Amino acid sequence: MVYGVEVDNETRCKHYHTKKDVIAIKFKCCGQYYSCYECHEEVADHKSEQWNEDEYDEKAILCGVCGHELTISEYMNCGFTCPKCQADFNPGCQNHYHLYFGSCCK
Repeated sequence: MVYGVEVDNETRCKHYHTKKDVIAIKFKCCGQYYSCYECHEEVADHKSEQWNEDEYDEKAILCGVCGHELTISEYMNCGFTCPKCQADFNPGCQNHYHLYFGSCCK
């Protein structure tokens, strides 16, 4: 299940809904997938936590097209393409890495 605001069947939401906005991120704080950080802020009843670098082997990224789960490391190194179905991911998401993966961007 992917949580958020106005989430479609490929994980797009009210905040991010281009053709390439097809990933959801599992939040460390609750273990739930959300479409984006803004959805987490609006829907969750707690503050978000960032994944640490030593946790990058956790499956925490969901391809909204095929349902494949990627580890954080796989996601950061996939070239913005799902390794299973070749769906394009939005490269602009890297601008928000610091909100999800704190130690990668300090």
